[in-house]
Amino acid sequence: MTKDNSLVFVALGGAGEIGMNMYLYGYGPQSNRRWIMVDVGVTFPDMDGSPGVDLIAADPEFIEAQADKLDGIFITHAHEDHVGAIGRLWPSLKAPIYARAFTAEIARLKMQDAGEDPDKIITVDVWPAQVEAGPFKVGFMPVSHSVPETSGLVIDTPKGRVIHTGDWKADPTPQVGEPYDEALLAEISKDGVLALVCDSTNVFSPNPGRSEADLVEPITQLMKDATGMVVATTFASNVARLRTLAIAAKDANRTIVVLGRAMHRMIATARKVGLLTDFPDTLDARDAGDVPAENLFILASGSQGERRAASAQLARSGHSGLSLRAGDTFLFSSKTIPGNEVAVGYIQNQLARQGVTIIDDEGGKYHVSGHANRPDLERMHEIVKPKGLIPMHGEYRHLAEHARLAEARQIPSVVADNGAVVELTAEGPKIVEHIETGRRYIEGNQTFGALDGIVRDRLRMAMRGLVVANIVFDENGNLLGDAWIEVKGLFTDIDGVDDALQRKLEDDVTKTLEKAKRRVREDDEQVEKTVKARINTMAQRLIGKKPEIIVMINRVED
Repeated sequence: MTKDNSLVFVALGGAGEIGMNMYLYGYGPQSNRRWIMVDVGVTFPDMDGSPGVDLIAADPEFIEAQADKLDGIFITHAHEDHVGAIGRLWPSLKAPIYARAFTAEIARLKMQDAGEDPDKIITVDVWPAQVEAGPFKVGFMPVSHSVPETSGLVIDTPKGRVIHTGDWKADPTPQVGEPYDEALLAEISKDGVLALVCDSTNVFSPNPGRSEADLVEPITQLMKDATGMVVATTFASNVARLRTLAIAAKDANRTIVVLGRAMHRMIATARKVGLLTDFPDTLDARDAGDVPAENLFILASGSQGERRAASAQLARSGHSGLSLRAGDTFLFSSKTIPGNEVAVGYIQNQLARQGVTIIDDEGGKYHVSGHANRPDLERMHEIVKPKGLIPMHGEYRHLAEHARLAEARQIPSVVADNGAVVELTAEGPKIVEHIETGRRYIEGNQTFGALDGIVRDRLRMAMRGLVVANIVFDENGNLLGDAWIEVKGLFTDIDGVDDALQRKLEDDVTKTLEKAKRRVREDDEQVEKTVKARINTMAQRLIGKKPEIIVMINRVED
């Protein structure tokens, strides 16, 4: 460990995974580094691994412990996996938050939702404007992505310039927001770049990325050819796609209805900051009942199968008085995120049962990715010519492949998982140490860590079921009445007898305690141990399973 000033990069989340992005840059001696943070995102839970959880964020404990040395938080764009946790985690960080206008508005809403002061968000101009944060100077470099006003960061440090691309794609005609600008990238890079920290999501896609403009004609034709009502779902944050769909619907003489809080919020925010000046007028869903189906278009949230979103409700039984019927068309103008296939498939099957025509990505006819493909990454390497590269934003296989791509161009690279401390030097990046990283779970108005055991307990109950035993003793340690047992999540009707499992457990526990020595019955710890042992033994014999057990002991004094 060096005592000299060094420049380091640390991913707390977002490396080796897609989602909950949170990155740190530090400068100074190890004992007294100053830091900046890039992005404070979330990922979405699943019932298999995190039942009941609303959102998951990277655990910022490492930087919370030295929050007085955090000089700024910089948000690259308004996707949930980059801004979604800012309201929940900011109280323990307290650093100034910087973002461009559209992203700043979304971040303010996140702060308000969490009961925090939205004025903590500072709106900044684009490059060549820079923000001074401790030893760092940070500029927002416009890039194209699937949400407006996305920016890479130009980070000037005493050791040299770093370009943090954030999420980006090579789109010269994105429809909303700034186009990809190679000339600007070349200008920023001309005096040398110490390190390029770069998006890796589509490194395995062999063809150059396509433009949002490529979708205008096929989507317009789809709207005109459809005979019934048309519903389309996509990511609510993809404002350009929302615009393309809405304008195509208008050109096909369709009335537009927007369903879903997230979509309403994104459209309103884009209008507020002047990004959407030509979005067609929309009709409230409650007033759409008299519009003929062939003249109706619905923009619905829930492209990833979210069970409470508008798409799922339409597929089940309808939403706001609107329902689907045979001959209607449902367009999935989005890519299904790995892991969401089952949820999306459920919605599509429900639609198919109703005779609805389902149209999905169809090889890119109605969707283009927001991330740079392999040839686009190679072109980025060629323009920037960094002294080193750190792949980010991807699963481990994406990062490893991106590193190989850079090494083929003689650009030194390292694959850095969450927690790897990477020193950025003129000779290339190198991992110098590792720190502990983890997750924070967001649920309702509470935030808790993985080590709190809440999710672990839920998983154990889900896999094993739950037995609650209630035992009452008098002041002399004598059992008052039989043990009372409640069972949840287990098969109880043994041999066709209702609640036979509970009855057999109650009988066995009662007899065991009646026979137990007084010193056992007077010791709560011994009672709990005895009861759990008997329940486990009986449950294993009766149903072949050892459940989770809670023993409640009450002692009544005369």
